[in-house]
Amino acid sequence: MSRNSTSDQTPVYTHGHHDSVLRSHNTRTVKDSAAYLEHELIAPRSLLDIGSGPGTITVDMARRLAPGTVTALETSDSALELTRQQALQAGVDNMAFVVGDVLALDFPDDHFDMVHAHQVLQHVSDPVQALSEMRRVCRPGGLVAVRDADYAGFVWYPALPVLDEWMRLYQLAARSNAGEPNAGRHLLSWALQAGFSAEQIECTSSTWCLATPERRQWWGGMWADRILHSRIATQLLESGAATQQDLDRISHAWRDWAQTKDGWMSMVHGEIICRV
Repeated sequence: MSRNSTSDQTPVYTHGHHDSVLRSHNTRTVKDSAAYLEHELIAPRSLLDIGSGPGTITVDMARRLAPGTVTALETSDSALELTRQQALQAGVDNMAFVVGDVLALDFPDDHFDMVHAHQVLQHVSDPVQALSEMRRVCRPGGLVAVRDADYAGFVWYPALPVLDEWMRLYQLAARSNAGEPNAGRHLLSWALQAGFSAEQIECTSSTWCLATPERRQWWGGMWADRILHSRIATQLLESGAATQQDLDRISHAWRDWAQTKDGWMSMVHGEIICRV
């Protein structure tokens, strides 16, 4: 496979990197976000982590794979700096840091033992091309691993109508950025289109359950702030898709849900491991 020199569109991260977003991402670990891949994190394999973000998963993987090298890739210096700071604070030194584009990876063929992307393909304009590039830079005998949420598969109780409006607006914003917010259900199809055979692909799904006061406060409080202050709030207001009053109502609804004693939310994620 040959590398494409350019991509059609740089991925747009719908959420942005406001503190209200990082509060959720900073808690992620291999255990809660890549358990399907945990048995493959065998030292000293090399790994490319695409969309490393705050770097908590990346650093966790780097610890497990040392002395193998983990390369963190982000779309900008500012985003990559979050990963770099996480590695510095954790005292992890078997990492490299690269700014790049998943649709046109600037690495030679057959370069890494493993290529990983967590919650990335839902934001990419051409996820098949992204998987093709991930396959290209992975060595024969290696693997490509991807996990993505499926927003339309989220369910919650009580059935607050304002949260239905939140879902509608989130789907609209993500699709306006050329993303696919229901990416989880598409992963198998995209991998097949990218050239993997059915025999090479292992498919699983996992669910986060938010049904304790602590988990509800974490998620509901985070989204109550995110819908007002993050990149998605700016996008919805500037596009005219929502008014400030709309966003205020959604924020209040998330806080109401978080306070509900019997509140529940299930969040489904699709997962694939593709053997090269």
